[in-house]
Amino acid sequence: MTPLARAMQEIKANSSRWLNETQPPFAWQERYAALSVSQSQRDNVIRYIDNQAQHHRERSFEEEFVALLQKCRIAYDPKYVFG
Repeated sequence: MTPLARAMQEIKANSSRWLNETQPPFAWQERYAALSVSQSQRDNVIRYIDNQAQHHRERSFEEEFVALLQKCRIAYDPKYVFG
């Protein structure tokens, strides 16, 4: 298992346990992606997370994720992105 996969396994397990104790039901989606962000973009990322519900009223998560992959020039096969 890669270090990223191991980290995600721990994050998902512990956050799921905590969330289900405080506000059930909660479940993580099966897949995940990890992208790094430079420190100079930290405030933009925080603002994005704070306003995520609004973003997804205007564009679906799927549309936004594919646009991000394209913007970052990350090659992908659509049949593996969303199953």
